[in-house]
Amino acid sequence: MNRSRLAPGAGIVTAPGDRPVLRTSEGEFLRIDTGHVGPGELVDRLTEGQGQASSAELDRLVAAFEEAGHAVTEPRRPPLTGRAVHLLGDPVLTEPLARFAAAEGAEVQSASADDVAGLAGRRDTALVWCLDSPVPEGLWDEADRLPARHTAWLRCHREGAHTWTEPLASAPGDVTAAHVRLRRLAATAAHRELAAYWAGHRTPDTGPHPTEPAAALIAALLTADLIAWASGEPHRGPGLPARRRLRRIDLRDLTVTEHPVLPVPEVAPLPAPTARTAP
Repeated sequence: MNRSRLAPGAGIVTAPGDRPVLRTSEGEFLRIDTGHVGPGELVDRLTEGQGQASSAELDRLVAAFEEAGHAVTEPRRPPLTGRAVHLLGDPVLTEPLARFAAAEGAEVQSASADDVAGLAGRRDTALVWCLDSPVPEGLWDEADRLPARHTAWLRCHREGAHTWTEPLASAPGDVTAAHVRLRRLAATAAHRELAAYWAGHRTPDTGPHPTEPAAALIAALLTADLIAWASGEPHRGPGLPARRRLRRIDLRDLTVTEHPVLPVPEVAPLPAPTARTAP
């Protein structure tokens, strides 16, 4: 029989001369009414491998911890267990991401551009494409079709001293790479210059390329997005949800800024001009 223990991140704090307090995994402090149960009995019962005491009141108290999610009976399951993550792009970014995703339980595989179309329709599967450069025109068009078939699609790229991680897309109507480009063009007065930059009308790249710490940071952020996808993206805290979050990482000082981004609605084409006849 599996014994209950405190959930990861939760703990019981006992201040001298006071009642025990639960510190939740979210950092809240909640007073515990142990009734006739001794605080030490509860602590021993919820500490893995300790505590043999049992009573109906103690059992009810432990059950209340379980119902509230502050105690568990099963070992922690890595959040990416059962998910396949296909990686494509530059090794400076894909190598740390492969380690991080595997550590969280993912089945990590290398992919090529020729594999992208074959991933469409595979649920519990994500394609992550990482570039240490701007995105060439049309490179991500095929991958942008994956969310419509319920295959997750996540990507990042570098423009000068900034690396951008784009929103994870996993369902029809999610934000694609094409949407991000349109939103960024609409948000700048230099839209002609930005479009020319993306189209390759620029001087040779001078970096900076991600250092080992920068690459680890980017890989960690992408792994967090994959975990949000695998868990159904329960959204907590003040940050933006993964499916609506565009991040910019400054490679010079490793600062991260978040920007909300929404899909771009389909627009009906303009009607064809009608021929005018001479009066």
